[in-house]
Amino acid sequence: MVFADSEPAAGGVHVSTPPAAVKILVAGGFGVGKTTLVGAVSEVTPLHTEEYLTVASEGVDDVGGVEEKTTTTVAMDFGRITVNPQLVVYLFGTPGQERFWFMWNDLVHGALGAVVLADTRRLESSFASIDFFESRGIPFVIGVNCFHGQVDRGEQEVRDALTLGPEVPLVMGDMRSKEVGRDLLLALVEHLITTLSTA
Repeated sequence: MVFADSEPAAGGVHVSTPPAAVKILVAGGFGVGKTTLVGAVSEVTPLHTEEYLTVASEGVDDVGGVEEKTTTTVAMDFGRITVNPQLVVYLFGTPGQERFWFMWNDLVHGALGAVVLADTRRLESSFASIDFFESRGIPFVIGVNCFHGQVDRGEQEVRDALTLGPEVPLVMGDMRSKEVGRDLLLALVEHLITTLSTA
């Protein structure tokens, strides 16, 4: 079988050229919607490592503002988007609880960029993610998860609270929406192009 992206090799045999792979991290604090975003945009059923919250996490995981949350990511989320036959994007969602942050150092290897999700009810939960990517020089965008379409803070108010410069893209919307997730990832791609072209 001859694929559109295959090239003839010696002897007329066609060899399929593997697509380029791009790795993007999805980070943010506990309960901001990382698993939801990966699930909304992935073309395949995403891999989740969700476990139920138990009494053992009381006093360890801060559920303030997300009291309805019953599960949490304990390793990572994984999804895939095939942009075209030559390009595949792999999404790695990081665990949000502080006790799992040691895993971020492994997950970040090879990442081209990142999405940091924020919840306006708990903006301070995004500080660690922003610091992590800034300290490593990894370009990132901010996605403000407007749960159930509720917008209770304006863009500039969020920028001021997170100490973001105007060069950092910020997208507000309900991360359960595939369209919002798409817009967020496109903002990251445009940001990466701008960042790499001026480096």
